[in-house]
Amino acid sequence: MKFDELKDFLNEKSDQYNNYDFIEYDPIQIPHRFSLKQDIEIAGFLSATISWGNRKAIIKSAEKMLDIMGNSPYDFVMNFSEKDLHSIQDKSIHRTFNGEDFTYFIKQFNKIYKENESLESLFKIEDAETNFLHAIERFRVSFLETGKHRSHKHVSSPYKNSSSKRIIMFLRWMVRKDKRSVDFGIWENIDQKHLSIPLDVHTGNISRKLGLITRTQNDWKTVEELDKVIRQFDDKDPAKYDFALFGLGVSKEFL
Repeated sequence: MKFDELKDFLNEKSDQYNNYDFIEYDPIQIPHRFSLKQDIEIAGFLSATISWGNRKAIIKSAEKMLDIMGNSPYDFVMNFSEKDLHSIQDKSIHRTFNGEDFTYFIKQFNKIYKENESLESLFKIEDAETNFLHAIERFRVSFLETGKHRSHKHVSSPYKNSSSKRIIMFLRWMVRKDKRSVDFGIWENIDQKHLSIPLDVHTGNISRKLGLITRTQNDWKTVEELDKVIRQFDDKDPAKYDFALFGLGVSKEFL
C-alpha cells in the first residue's frame, strides 16, 4: 500500500476497534471497575504486569488479585497488615508472577503513594525526550528501589532493549485521551504524543506484514522503528494505531 492508502486503512481500523466493546475482552476491563484515580492506577498496573498469555486467563488472575485486596486496591496498599501479606506470600497468581511478587508490589505501592498522589509523578517526560525510554527507566529505579529481587523481572527495562510492552500498554491506558471511553486519560501532565505502540506478537507480526517495520525482533529498537512510521500518520495521537494493529492481529482479519 502507498503511504496515504496505509494511513487511511489504519485510521479506519483504529476507528473500528477503538470502542467500548473492546473493554469486555481485554485486561483494561479490570481498572474500568473503579472510579478513584489511585484504584485505577493500581488495578491497571497490576493487570498490565500480568498481561501475557491468554486474555481470559489474564483477566481471571487479575480478578484474583482484586479479590485478595477486597476490591479496594488503594485502601489495601495503604492499610495492609503483616498478616495480610503473610497470607498472600505462597499464593499462585499468574504463571511466574506469584504471591511473593504480588507482596513485593504491594509494599512498593505503599512507599510510592506515601510520597506521591499519583504514579504519574514517576513517569514525567523531560525536555528533549520524545518517548518513554528514560521515563520508564526512572520509574523502575523508583518502584524497584532495592537491590536484586525476583520481582524485578516483571518490570522490564528498555535500557536492556526490552520492548517494555506491558508498561507501554499501561501508559496508553493512563495517558491517552479521546471520547471512546476505552483509555482513561487521567494523567493530565503527560502528552500522549510521546506514547508508543505496545509491541507484542500480534502488533509486531501485523506491522511487518504492512511494511511498517523491518526488524524481526520485538524489542525496544523495533518500538522506535515503529514510532517513526506511525508518527508520520498522526504525531499527536500515535498510540491510537495500537487498536488497529492489535485488532487486526487478534481477529486474523489481515493475513
